[in-house]
Amino acid sequence: MDYNTYSAITPEIERLALLSEKASVIDPELYTRYDVKRGLRDNNGKGVLTGLTNISDVRATEIIDGKTVPAHGKLLYRGYDVRDLVIGFTKEGRFGYEEVAYLLLFNKLPTAGELAEFTEMLANYRSLPTHFVRDIIMKAPSKDMMNTLARSVLTLYSYDDHADDTSLPNVLRQCLELISLFPLLSIYGYQAYNHYHNGDSLYVHAPRPELSTAENILHILRPDSSYTPLEAKLLDIALVLHMEHGGGNNSSFTTHVVTSSMTDTYSVIAAAIGSLKGPRHGGANLKVVKMFDTMMEEIKDWTDEDEVGNYLRRLLHKDAFDHAGLIYGVGHAIYSKSDPRAEIFRGFVQSLSEEKGLEKEFALYSLVERLAPKIIAEERQMYKGVSINVDFYSGFAYKMLNLPTELYTPIFAIARIVGWSAHRLEELATCGKIIRPAYKTLCTEQNYIDIADR
Repeated sequence: MDYNTYSAITPEIERLALLSEKASVIDPELYTRYDVKRGLRDNNGKGVLTGLTNISDVRATEIIDGKTVPAHGKLLYRGYDVRDLVIGFTKEGRFGYEEVAYLLLFNKLPTAGELAEFTEMLANYRSLPTHFVRDIIMKAPSKDMMNTLARSVLTLYSYDDHADDTSLPNVLRQCLELISLFPLLSIYGYQAYNHYHNGDSLYVHAPRPELSTAENILHILRPDSSYTPLEAKLLDIALVLHMEHGGGNNSSFTTHVVTSSMTDTYSVIAAAIGSLKGPRHGGANLKVVKMFDTMMEEIKDWTDEDEVGNYLRRLLHKDAFDHAGLIYGVGHAIYSKSDPRAEIFRGFVQSLSEEKGLEKEFALYSLVERLAPKIIAEERQMYKGVSINVDFYSGFAYKMLNLPTELYTPIFAIARIVGWSAHRLEELATCGKIIRPAYKTLCTEQNYIDIADR
């Protein structure tokens, strides 16, 4: 078979796909009949309890007069409100990624000495095996950076003399190495793709041990390695806010499921990357940016509330952008009145928009933030409140930072590898059973038919 035919959809494949679709479709009504929690969510969108975690918590309701009512959202890392964490390190002019990573991994805020030791450890691990960039990353670069990242992670298995050792000390060592290496794997993968597919110059800057994770990302990515303090601070806060989210998200659950089989760390993290790659999980901020790019082209007056409101209605009516009927960046599976991550991020994004001279763009985002929840409530039946989520502003922030769109989701992964590591360690330390969900079968027993009689 010719190599080029591997990716071709032939008439035979089309015919078999129709057969497969017919065999695969399940009547949605059956989920209600058998009380099956599709997607581990009940009809009200509340998650079905499938485990316990001490790593983080998401709160979106409160009890008033014995009733559960929507409340402004809270995100807790090891019991600490993420707002307090951000206020704590920003008011002292420190970067927070390393400090919050320590908290999530070890369930305590580090002392100054512990933080310095931990930061130095991450810097020492921030070195790829000899010739890894040349032999792995530069070979057959993919246009999708998440696939490149997953391939690199799986390949690191071959360089680890204790790859299959699932003892906690060894797994912690592996996790710390991956936390340190994710920025290099992601950005070098992008540089290779950008060079070989787009014909741009190839830059492979070595990381600098005295720089924070956020600073190193900008240093490695940019041809001149320059950045402003506000740019580095905003990226650092973005990493902290994306680091973990309650344990019930798709990729963290994937981490628990795959870890429970007692496979190696590289396989677990690659599976989590595959989960995060999906546009329903990690790609939402890119959708927000593309939606706003289209909006800015089609709306004449960005300050006209009626014109902006009409465009938002067109989005809901599947008459604009991608015709999906969604206003991207608005709404969340758990949060209702507010997403604390978006609330924290907004002020820093506004400051960067002023530094970049993009106040008009920020004003449009703010107007959509105010109008969208009202319009959605008018157009759709709502079971809970709706507000913007963290993706609403993060994509705009990444655009202002001149991050390539190919790196939007890998930046998410650079943050979330810390949460995944904490969940892997928690699963290994706590549970000795494999996670095996129950599925109700709908097939009926049938008699075998000889091939000549079919």
